[in-house]
Amino acid sequence: MPEMKATRDGFGEALLELGRENKKIVVLSGDLEDSTRAEYFKKEFPERFFNLGIAEQDVLGTAVGMSMDGLIPFACSFAVFLTNRAYDILRISVCYNNRNVKLIGSHGGLTVGPDGATAQCLEDFAITRVLPNLKVICPADAVEAKKATRMMAEVRGPAYMRLSRPPFPVITKESDEFILGRANVMREGRDITVIACGLMVYEALQAAEILKKENIETKVINMHTIKPIDREIVIKSAQETGAIVTAEEHQINGGLGSAVAEVLARNFPVPVEMVAVNDTFGESGESEELLEKYHLKDIDIVDAVKRVIARKKKG
Repeated sequence: MPEMKATRDGFGEALLELGRENKKIVVLSGDLEDSTRAEYFKKEFPERFFNLGIAEQDVLGTAVGMSMDGLIPFACSFAVFLTNRAYDILRISVCYNNRNVKLIGSHGGLTVGPDGATAQCLEDFAITRVLPNLKVICPADAVEAKKATRMMAEVRGPAYMRLSRPPFPVITKESDEFILGRANVMREGRDITVIACGLMVYEALQAAEILKKENIETKVINMHTIKPIDREIVIKSAQETGAIVTAEEHQINGGLGSAVAEVLARNFPVPVEMVAVNDTFGESGESEELLEKYHLKDIDIVDAVKRVIARKKKG
């Protein structure tokens, strides 16, 4: 049984380490430091921590000002608040001006659970990946979240990272390479490629085990960077396997699936199926119950693989 750990915990640990190493790191919170795990940093460096209350526009605006003074601000809140309520500040103050602001959106996706539809951010990839200059990251597990946090501190310019609330399996290793814009192949296969992000990478690996029993060899790719997307691996995988399934804890429109389809349409069109929330809002419930109801489990990826393989054969 793999270790269970939330990506927000990995972020909190890395942020604390960065705080010890670099005095330019500052942290801003929308009164959610306990939920985002920015509280780890707050306890050790209270003089570099700023709680601006439930005012996400102020959080981002203040972060922009701090970045202009040479600091490296991490702005932390729920994903739904940073990307929806503060969108105008994100678009103009952060991205248009290409400020060195790091946005941390915790509690992304359906797995926020009982908090319900208003707190479940299912559109953040669509909102963020359309903005020039903004990098968009969704780590597969807590280990990768730590690496992504460090990368965000090192790379200049605005970046957004989505984190999740519940603990889920740690599937990457400390020794695994993490490079912005370069996906990681988690499993090789010749028959079909599944490209996933976040907790759906684990579901994709589980689906690959089910498919193996039916003699279907599945290539699984961890697309931890939504933007810039790894165009090279998308095209290469399409050429090698002839069909692709995408899997994400996001709306079916505008997210990872759309990003992959855009690459393929321009370079090497093949049949594509998308496993995602099908143009609807979520609801209150336990994480696993919601993943099952909204068809984001391994068996749903298996069904999508069979559909796309059938389309490939017809072609």
